[in-house]
Amino acid sequence: MMNNKQLAGVFTLIANLLEIKGEIIYKTLAYRKAAESLESLGREASEYWKEGKLSDIPGVGKAIAEKIDELLSTGKLEFLEKVKKEVPESLAGWLQVPSLGPKKIAAIWRALNITTLPELEAAAKAGKLRDLPGMGAKSEAAILDGIASLARRSGRIPLGRAYPLAQEIIGILKGVKGVVDAQPAGSLRRMRSTVGDLDILVAAKDSAAVMEAFVNLKGVERVLGRGDTKSSIEFYDGVRAQVWVHPPEKFGTALQYATGSKDHNVKLRQIALDKGLSLSEHALTKVKGKGEILCANEEDVYKTLGLPWIPPELREDRGEVEAAKANKHPKLIQVKDIRSNLHMHSTYSDGKLSMLDMARAAIKRGLKVIVFTDHSVSLGVANGLSMERHKQQAAEIKKIQKQLGDEILILHGSEVEIKADGSLDYPDDFLASLDLVVASLHSSLRQPREKVTQRLLNAVRNPHVDIIGHPTGREIPDREGADLDMEVIFQAAAESGVALEINAHPSRLDLDDAYARRAKDLGIPISINTDAHSEEDYEMLHYGIAIGRRAWLEPKDVINTWSVKKLTDWLKERGK
Repeated sequence: MMNNKQLAGVFTLIANLLEIKGEIIYKTLAYRKAAESLESLGREASEYWKEGKLSDIPGVGKAIAEKIDELLSTGKLEFLEKVKKEVPESLAGWLQVPSLGPKKIAAIWRALNITTLPELEAAAKAGKLRDLPGMGAKSEAAILDGIASLARRSGRIPLGRAYPLAQEIIGILKGVKGVVDAQPAGSLRRMRSTVGDLDILVAAKDSAAVMEAFVNLKGVERVLGRGDTKSSIEFYDGVRAQVWVHPPEKFGTALQYATGSKDHNVKLRQIALDKGLSLSEHALTKVKGKGEILCANEEDVYKTLGLPWIPPELREDRGEVEAAKANKHPKLIQVKDIRSNLHMHSTYSDGKLSMLDMARAAIKRGLKVIVFTDHSVSLGVANGLSMERHKQQAAEIKKIQKQLGDEILILHGSEVEIKADGSLDYPDDFLASLDLVVASLHSSLRQPREKVTQRLLNAVRNPHVDIIGHPTGREIPDREGADLDMEVIFQAAAESGVALEINAHPSRLDLDDAYARRAKDLGIPISINTDAHSEEDYEMLHYGIAIGRRAWLEPKDVINTWSVKKLTDWLKERGK
């Protein structure tokens, strides 16, 4: 049966092909909205389908619900097959080429009867595009540049690459004379796991110096465009960045608009209209009469609309506007709320530092509890520990605890492999001797859904397992997670009381925000851990916190915020 990602892919393909066909915009938007909604669901659409409640999915009306029903029932969609007969499916891939929109794609396809990227590149190199209506030599050259750029790119940019690069750029731009502020925007500011291009907004009266600094950043391969208010660049690895400069007095509305999401902004524009105002990236304007309301910061934008400020991570049209109206926003978790790191590694397995050095690094960061969860024996590539080596580690932990005193509590655990046959790496009596057990999937992730789900269920239901580490096993951007029946996993976790992890490493961010919110709704404990292998890895915590905030998590939802007593009491109750 098709999962949410597969369903979303179908509707995205339909939207792309319809755009190339020239279909009216509201029809393509309906399919895109459905795709986005399916990707952000914390439950599989098949669960809604079994309950006869497909229309309860946000963005899914009667027509889309009927198509989901057909896909889940048959695995195929007659409407898609009809569209593919009208527009070759391969043309949808052309939309990834910078500077190629649906209208240009349609014009090239119909004029030259070509449908593949190699054919497009060959036609451009042969000078066959420049004489087509609406084209020219510059457009032809831009398409060739776009194809070359696409070859350098690997799709969306992982947050772990995008965030530090954006912060580096912002740090440089804030140092430019006359700059009042600079902030990221778009999906980066909303802290999505992956982002498209980097969007950066700058508040300054004069843009010239900002643009000069921006286009001359280190690592820039080429300047895609330079103007008074906007400039675009591409780095050597294919990452693209744009900067917009706005007057400081209008920076609030500009930042709110550019942060998005699109659906969140639609809701705000409607609220503005209800108040007799028009909201744009420049200002709030009175619909009747004249006059602008300028907002230097975002708080003023929301205040003018009668709302409290909504954190960027929530701005996905998942009920945040309605919650703001009712003054029922969650008090979102912050980095400062975290007191413990319950999943980390040392040189006993594949870590870079000794346990003593990792403990001292944790103390520097104000942590009160850490758990060494070095890998279990089956994960040979990570120098997994035999039970005998675990006993040696336990003895060393006691020595380190005595040396450091009550500055920090050090517990002895293990990240235990959930093996291909569903068994755990150690017998139950040994698991019971550990202070904390994290059970994780690392191998055989491509097993059929029923089998890999049963493997994880075995761990969830094992009374000696306390946390399920990075539950789907995904690695961004190279490896999708296992095809798990997450609703079954959630129900079992809710019954067993096991905690599910948000792994803060930017290559994982697993659970994702949609699943983490579903877990919260079911009352499942959440653990946010860095999976640290070095001192620097402690600094990854904010990525996990961002996913938690996107999931509407409050400190009370996350066991890492608990006091030492509450955490140790919880472990005792679980038989540790």
